[in-house]
Amino acid sequence: MKIEKTITYFTKPGKENTRDCAEIAVQRAKELGLSTIVAASSEGYTAKILFEAVQGTGLHLVIVTHAVGFSTPGVWEFDPALAEELRSLGVTVICGTHALSGLERAISRNPRLGGSSRTEVVAEAFRRTVGIGMKVAVECVLIAADQGAIPLSEEVVALGGTIEGADTVVVIRPAHTAGFFDLQVREFVAMPRDR
Repeated sequence: MKIEKTITYFTKPGKENTRDCAEIAVQRAKELGLSTIVAASSEGYTAKILFEAVQGTGLHLVIVTHAVGFSTPGVWEFDPALAEELRSLGVTVICGTHALSGLERAISRNPRLGGSSRTEVVAEAFRRTVGIGMKVAVECVLIAADQGAIPLSEEVVALGGTIEGADTVVVIRPAHTAGFFDLQVREFVAMPRDR
């Protein structure tokens, strides 16, 4: 059987693609009969846009934020008031350790140990060969699966971005981080051409 579909390519990565990505993600989830959209949001910008986009669709939104201490020790970058508001409206907001770095980064950044880890090589391969947004989307699905926020039995639409906002939309069959090689990126729906 052959499936034909359209892929959206943005001329450049970045925050300006976020609203388009939100619309594209909702449309693809509805076309495939999927129930969940997983998206990265560091401070809340992307979360707000995705929340608007899923209104009235019946889609469940899972927002994955940076871990506490990602940029500054002890600080959560995501707006706690926004997280509480979104949760009260049925959105799942997850704060989890980065699946493609986490503890590995403590080793690679240590001047006595140094060097890249195998996990960071996987992350860098995603960044360099496909795009930062792809790496982020995959990582968010791993984190959401590890937290039990999404079932492994159903594909999800996932969004990631480059620095800020969203510029990548993919369809993924989830897996836990420990089962990384069971994860499948099944569709590229939108992405920047120039990375």
